[in-house]
Amino acid sequence: MTLIQTKRLTIRLLALEDAPFILRLLNEPSFIENIGDKDVRTLAQAENYLSQGPLTSYAAHGHGLWMVQHRTTGNPMGMCGLIKRDTLPELDLGYALVPEFWGLGYGREAAAACLDWGRNTLGLEGILAIVSPGNAASTRLLESLDFRFTGRKEMAPGNEVLVYRRSLS
Repeated sequence: MTLIQTKRLTIRLLALEDAPFILRLLNEPSFIENIGDKDVRTLAQAENYLSQGPLTSYAAHGHGLWMVQHRTTGNPMGMCGLIKRDTLPELDLGYALVPEFWGLGYGREAAAACLDWGRNTLGLEGILAIVSPGNAASTRLLESLDFRFTGRKEMAPGNEVLVYRRSLS
């Protein structure tokens, strides 16, 4: 189901049929380095990741990580969306694209569309984003969307992230 369309992108709900792409995305070295190793190595594990992650989030919260596809070709590019984390006081913008789509503005376009959806559909007044300290590209993307650094947070022992926030009101 399509949720959002931009000039170049279609953003839709993820489905179990997306497992082959999710398997690839979650095993990209950049994903493991900057987001974390989800220990997904098979199609069955990718289906479980989808079932226990995004699909459960849709049912519980009405949002989560969504598939980002090229609007013209339909090629999967990554995921982007709004995540409810028990460890954060507000929703969190999450995104990841496979490397061949980096540096072309797709991540910013998807993130901006998800922010608009959060403001217009959920009535959000603000949103957070967390970034690995060495992830300069994500930091630049967030700053280009008017996110401001608010501090550091240890999400798990030994896993410190930079926290950014943007007002949506």
